Amino acid sequence: MTAPLPRRLLAEGLGTLLLLAIVIGSGVMAERLAGGNAAIALLANTAATVAGLWVLIELFGPLSGAHFNPAVSAVMAWRGALARREFVPYVAVQLVGAMLGAWLAHTMFDMTVVQWSTKLRSGVGQWIAEAVATAGLLLTILRAPSARVAPLVAAWIGAAYWFTASTSFANPAAAFGRMWSDSFAGISPASVPAFVAAQLAGAAAGALLHQALGASARDGSPR
Repeated sequence: MTAPLPRRLLAEGLGTLLLLAIVIGSGVMAERLAGGNAAIALLANTAATVAGLWVLIELFGPLSGAHFNPAVSAVMAWRGALARREFVPYVAVQLVGAMLGAWLAHTMFDMTVVQWSTKLRSGVGQWIAEAVATAGLLLTILRAPSARVAPLVAAWIGAAYWFTASTSFANPAAAFGRMWSDSFAGISPASVPAFVAAQLAGAAAGALLHQALGASARDGSPR
């Protein structure tokens, strides 16, 4: 990443904004069109998220690394791939972008712009699911060949929407953004702290597993 920090922060903030607009907006559209069929709604939400995430990583990856995720930024700072002094600014723009993405989705669908989710998501199974989803995400990011990161990350998130009990937030910024939306994709603010803790634990586990597995096709060294 050779772009100046302000440009990289713009890319991170804009990318996270668009990601949350995709996740929340597609959830609203899916719920409206599915006629009460939750499986169809989730399938549509998944497809939009996979496609959108793939595009966003391809667009913004060369500029900022396309983290869009404080857990990813934390691991990259620990590994030295992101300057540690840049970690807090990265997280700040990710969180602001996530909130603005929720508000953008609401605006597009003529909903109340500022709202809180009432959807409780709790329980050991969901916390374990978030740890597994985030660990898998970090393993994918760290071990995938550079040219295939975007499709493989998008594919992992799409799969984890369906095989995890939590539908794979795998991202503290996503949890923060989704608590601002009382919609299909929302999460109650009371449920967010445990989700974030599980995501951070999963990110650490993913980074340690990567290190234990040794050199990857991408970096040639375990670091």
